[in-house]
Amino acid sequence: MGWRDRFGLRKAKKRGKARFDRAAEDSDIRALMEFHNSKVGVEFFVEPETFATSTTAVAVATDGEWIRRRVGSPEVIHKVARNLAAPVYDVQVVGYPQRMRDWTARNKRGLSMDD
Repeated sequence: MGWRDRFGLRKAKKRGKARFDRAAEDSDIRALMEFHNSKVGVEFFVEPETFATSTTAVAVATDGEWIRRRVGSPEVIHKVARNLAAPVYDVQVVGYPQRMRDWTARNKRGLSMDD
């Protein structure tokens, strides 16, 4: 069974309002899953679809490292998170975790965790 069938990407592509963004692909879902499997304490944060971008998800590890990928619809990332036994939150309700902002600030300055 392909990734699209398993997580509902094909169905998610058919609806929505994003006009300028590319659709979510298998590689997007795989990247989120690989990030989850290679990091500790990963949580997913669903970002809403806009006119310019489709629904995205941000995966944030315990140390604050994060990645963002297209997911097509909130249902897709909820299914992925359920299969990985990982928490998933609506970013419009809970916001982004402070550790994510801290990690981004450290990496913008070129600092490591030891600095």
